[in-house]
Amino acid sequence: MVQADEGEGRESLVSRHISVSAAFEDSAEIAEARDLARSFLTDVQAVHGLPVSERAMGMVQLVVSELVTNARKYAPGPCLLTLEISDGAIEVTVWDSEPVLPTARATDPDRVGQHGLEIVMAVSRSIEVHREPVGKRIKATVVLADDPGGDIAGRLV
Repeated sequence: MVQADEGEGRESLVSRHISVSAAFEDSAEIAEARDLARSFLTDVQAVHGLPVSERAMGMVQLVVSELVTNARKYAPGPCLLTLEISDGAIEVTVWDSEPVLPTARATDPDRVGQHGLEIVMAVSRSIEVHREPVGKRIKATVVLADDPGGDIAGRLV
C-alpha cells in the first residue's frame, strides 16, 4: 500500500482539503483499505472536530471493502482508493484499470454473491460511475453524522 495524506493540523475546514489516498496491489490488502478508512475517519473527528456516527464508520468501511474487493477481483493491476471529506460526507473513490462499468443485477434471492454494487447503492447517499481514459472510477458518498440515535464514534477533542 502506498499512502498520501493532505490536510494535516487544525485549520478551517472551508480552507482545508481533507483527504487520503492509497494504492492497493493485491487482495490481501483489502483489510488495510478498511483500516485506512477507519483511521482516516477517526482523525477527521479527533483532529478536525467533525462528528462521525458509528453507523457512518461502519458503512464507510463496508463501501471501501466492497469497492476495493471488486477492483482487485475484476481489474488487472493496482487500484487507487481516495477518501475525501466534502459537505458533511465522505466521498469514497476507487479507480481501477478495467474499462467495463459495473451494473447492479436484478434482485434474485437465490443468487449467492455478486451483491457488492447493490450494497454500496443501498448505504450511500449517491454513487457515480465514470469511464476514464484508462479504466473506470467509482465514487460513493456516505453522510458522516447520519445515525438516527446520534451515537458518535470515538470521542470529540
